[in-house]
Amino acid sequence: MYASNAYNAYKTNSVNYASKDQLLLMLVDGAVKFAKMGRQAIIDKDIKKAHEDILRTQDIFYELMVTLDVNKGGQWAQGLMSIYDFIVRRLVYANIKKDVAIMEEVIPLIEDIRDTWHEASKLARGAK
Repeated sequence: MYASNAYNAYKTNSVNYASKDQLLLMLVDGAVKFAKMGRQAIIDKDIKKAHEDILRTQDIFYELMVTLDVNKGGQWAQGLMSIYDFIVRRLVYANIKKDVAIMEEVIPLIEDIRDTWHEASKLARGAK
């Protein structure tokens, strides 16, 4: 009981006190995790869990889209927005159809986004 409460407090504090960069990295890590869990739930024929995990992945991408400043980011940010939009649309379709193939198509894209943001974070820390 105590360990569970301590872990939950740690998790809450890590989110509450994280920098914007750290929150972004947490989001993209979560997107990969939930997408993979959604794919596995489809394979396992656990429709409810698949739906919930895919929705969580979509919600993360909606958050990424809302926080992406396309005015400051210019063409690069607009391109990224298009990728995010594509991923969300594919996730919606995968969720409706409970289609593993679509999840297997989109998961590498999500992993690439995660890897790119992690690399950008490393470069930014090195530049400081």
